[in-house]
Amino acid sequence: MKVINISLDGVPNDYASGLVPLVIQQLGYKIQWGPYAVADLTIVGPFHHQSKPMRFIPKPLRPFASMVKDVMPIKRKNSPLTLFHTQENVRHNAIEADFSISLDLGVSNNNHLRLPYWMEMIDWAHEGITTNKNPRYGRLMILDRLMQPLGMNFKGRSQKIAFITSHLNEPRKLLYQHLNSLMPIEGFGPYFDQSIRSHHQSSFTKYELLQEYAFNLCPENSLYPGYVTEKIPEAFYAGCIPLTWVDTNVICDFNPKAMINLMPLVHENFSSFKVLLNSPDAFKEISQHSLLLNKPSLEPLRVFMLEILRQARS
Repeated sequence: MKVINISLDGVPNDYASGLVPLVIQQLGYKIQWGPYAVADLTIVGPFHHQSKPMRFIPKPLRPFASMVKDVMPIKRKNSPLTLFHTQENVRHNAIEADFSISLDLGVSNNNHLRLPYWMEMIDWAHEGITTNKNPRYGRLMILDRLMQPLGMNFKGRSQKIAFITSHLNEPRKLLYQHLNSLMPIEGFGPYFDQSIRSHHQSSFTKYELLQEYAFNLCPENSLYPGYVTEKIPEAFYAGCIPLTWVDTNVICDFNPKAMINLMPLVHENFSSFKVLLNSPDAFKEISQHSLLLNKPSLEPLRVFMLEILRQARS
């Protein structure tokens, strides 16, 4: 097995257990996590300027290491290869790097790969990945289920909207106020229950909670072509009709007929959604569509990472 030394800078705390490291290991590499000084590859995330560069050094030694670094800056004969990987709505070239992985669409660069964040939450056992997790939701999503119609089971559920959120910044405030005047919304999460410190420390999983509701308000925090997270598929997988707010290029990932995108309805004050609520056959039509029209694969990620690893160790 080949060894690859990797340093992390500005990535989420659980990045080491995510999809990219798992694919690297699947490709036959043993990862040794460490500091920049010994890295073959440095993976830089969107929180680059907020990261702690000495987190790999025991805390008692960090003050001394910091003084040494100031007096004797780290020198290397060769700099490590760099990969910028963002799972946030941050542009693929926000940080200069040799390669990049982002959610951006329309990037004409062979050194860039689009990897939608929702793919982190898929059960990839059929492709040999078995240890990724989705603790907040409560389970991984199986692709075959997302490729089946929603079905009519939602009709027997509470005809209310479940809304799980930690804040009510726009557009969430706008959507909450308008939709709550049309259909009851039941709120969950840190915004509605201040005893919850974060989604990861709540007393419920999203999948279990959403079983009781016909609808799930699941807007993206912001808009950009390609920015699609786990919110829509998690609503659909739980048997809810997703009420979302997303860029219309969502068609590159999901079937727009399997959801209700509220973003294009603002100019009409959501009048089309009001019509839907008064049309018994409208939601029946939505329930007959699958969310995925094409089955995704990790093969593009494997090919992309294989070239990065080859260059990093050359």
